[in-house]
Amino acid sequence: MFPMLTLLSMFYYICLRRRSRSGTRSEALGSRRAVELGQRSALPVTVEVEQYGKEVLDFSSHYGSENSMSYTMWNLAGVPNVYPSSGDFTQTAVFRTYGSWWEQCISSATPFRRTPPNFHSLDYLELAFEEPVYPTAVEVLETYHPGAIVKILACSLNPFSQNPPADVRWEVLWAGKPNKSLTPQARQFSPSIRQISFASNLLRLEVNSTLLDYYTELDAVILRGVRERPILALYKIPVIDINDLSDSEEEISDAGGLCCRSGGENRHNMGNGYFDRLPYELIQLIVSHLPVPDLCRLAQSCKLFHKHCCDPLQYIQLSLQPYWARLTDASLSHLQSRCTLLQRLNMSWTGNRGAVTAAGFCSFMKACGLSLVCLELSCCHFLTEACLEVIAQTCQCLQELNLASCDRLQPQAFNLIAKLPNLRRLVLYRTKVEQSAILSILTFCPELRHLNLGSCVMIEDYDVVASMLSARCRSLRSLDLWRCRNLSERGLAELVSGCRLLEELDLGWCSTLQSSSGCFQHLARSLPRLRKLFLTANRTVCDSDLEELAANCSALEHLDILGTRMVSPVSLRKLLQCCPQLKLLDVSFCSQIDSRFIQELSGLFPNVSIKKSFTQ
Repeated sequence: MFPMLTLLSMFYYICLRRRSRSGTRSEALGSRRAVELGQRSALPVTVEVEQYGKEVLDFSSHYGSENSMSYTMWNLAGVPNVYPSSGDFTQTAVFRTYGSWWEQCISSATPFRRTPPNFHSLDYLELAFEEPVYPTAVEVLETYHPGAIVKILACSLNPFSQNPPADVRWEVLWAGKPNKSLTPQARQFSPSIRQISFASNLLRLEVNSTLLDYYTELDAVILRGVRERPILALYKIPVIDINDLSDSEEEISDAGGLCCRSGGENRHNMGNGYFDRLPYELIQLIVSHLPVPDLCRLAQSCKLFHKHCCDPLQYIQLSLQPYWARLTDASLSHLQSRCTLLQRLNMSWTGNRGAVTAAGFCSFMKACGLSLVCLELSCCHFLTEACLEVIAQTCQCLQELNLASCDRLQPQAFNLIAKLPNLRRLVLYRTKVEQSAILSILTFCPELRHLNLGSCVMIEDYDVVASMLSARCRSLRSLDLWRCRNLSERGLAELVSGCRLLEELDLGWCSTLQSSSGCFQHLARSLPRLRKLFLTANRTVCDSDLEELAANCSALEHLDILGTRMVSPVSLRKLLQCCPQLKLLDVSFCSQIDSRFIQELSGLFPNVSIKKSFTQ
């Protein structure tokens, strides 16, 4: 009993010492007296600043084009364009995906093990404001299908400053789980945020749209805050973290002489409990369920766990994306000796603003990349041509490479991907890859199964790319040509004639294709395995196209014909009858399909999610 009380007393004393260090003695006394004497009027009056976003600095994806403003993330800067109206508006910021449809596609990546259960983020955007403030509130104006925001963070870096700090910190202001609003109507989302110790004019919103029925649309973000740190927050009692308590000799002597050393006569050797008796494989299985930070902490507890937690078998696949805000060159160096058997690595979103350097990444890849088969690097802006050269030289077994939204990687760097002959899946969404590079890749990587060239605006002639795909990549299963500018009917005909195993084809916003040429009917007859087809915003899709899909593509699961004026209720009903596996059908802005008919179809085909967006 008494030793326990003594231990608790020591713990309480150390906590008080930690609290006292939050300010100088004179400042603490002054603040306490001000509060005790009720002299609140003597405290400085702080004026709250309200400001809208000034500039969108970075984002992971958007629905819109790189050459326009419709549905792009850049719409989030400035005052509201739409709010308080609700509905589908082109002046808002919209992410590329929603719902669980994309996760069900064969082109999606296999999830990584050990992803923390509280990491829900699938997309992000970073928004800068004019003036750094200590945040008191953040308000997000959501105008359509709200509920996607799962985390709001603030950064210590002023993106407009000429003297950036040596240590860039991100602090979470608010975090929650994905949710689905009861109504798609507009709302002002203003969660209760925590106080932070620095002024910020850079916010990051992270979203997860998997629970939503349609695309979420954001109109504006308001940052409220004060220019000077709230004085009472300076002396707020900190949350005590047991891992932060010091065991230095000074602390122990100040605590009344109690120390952790004990004489030999009082020492009890408890060993490692029953863990010493468990088979090695069983302990490996137990620790395999720990997230990476917990695995590193457990390695410091004893020699037995150090041995198990540093075993390279624990690092066959490694996802560092959830820890993007903390990952540095030093982190990679620390992990290097453990990752000699690494096969799958996810570093998406990591290393930006100097946290990871090209040299640090290259050093890690040279040591750990020999066995890699999957490498996820979306939104990694530290990547350079030298990084891709190291990947090409070291990772000869690589089968999957994701460079989505690496839009700062220079065009010539993509030529190096052609040195990876075993590639099966390649994602180049929103990159500066040029036509010469993609043709070289297709020439030397004939085993490609999944290729994403969505929003690759520097490819000049997609017909040439389609012709090369038809000749070299006959095993292709999925192809994303979202917003490709110049694919013609001739190019599409070559593509579907050579790549007859295609199951997914995204031709959304490819406005140069004309149904009158018979290209979509030829597509339906040539691709009997088709499961996903996006013909988004092609105004020429007609009844004949749907009839051919109904007759030849019975395995169809996802179909998007948003925006066509030439599809009638009769052909739509026939399609639903002939495609029993259909799960998603988007007929938004199809002028011949009204809401009443949608309700009728939903009753007849309850397993199909039929989308019909609106503008209020």
